[in-house]
Amino acid sequence: MAQVNKDMLIADVLKTDENMAGILMREGMHCVGCPAHQMESLGEAAMVHGIDPDTLVARLNAFLAASQA
Repeated sequence: MAQVNKDMLIADVLKTDENMAGILMREGMHCVGCPAHQMESLGEAAMVHGIDPDTLVARLNAFLAASQA
C-alpha cells in the first residue's frame, strides 16, 4: 500500500495519486500549481502555510488507504 510522508517532495506526493491535489488545495496549499512543488517537501510546504505536517500526512494517507481498499 502506497503511503506519503512529510519528507516527500510535493511532486512525488502527487505522483503517488494525483487526486490528492484536491486535498492539498482544500488545506490552502495552492502550491500544486507552483513551480516550487518540484523541490519543496510536503512538510516544508505545510509549515509555510501554517498547517501541521503530521495532520496533513495523516489525511493524505487516510485518503490513499480508502482509495486502495
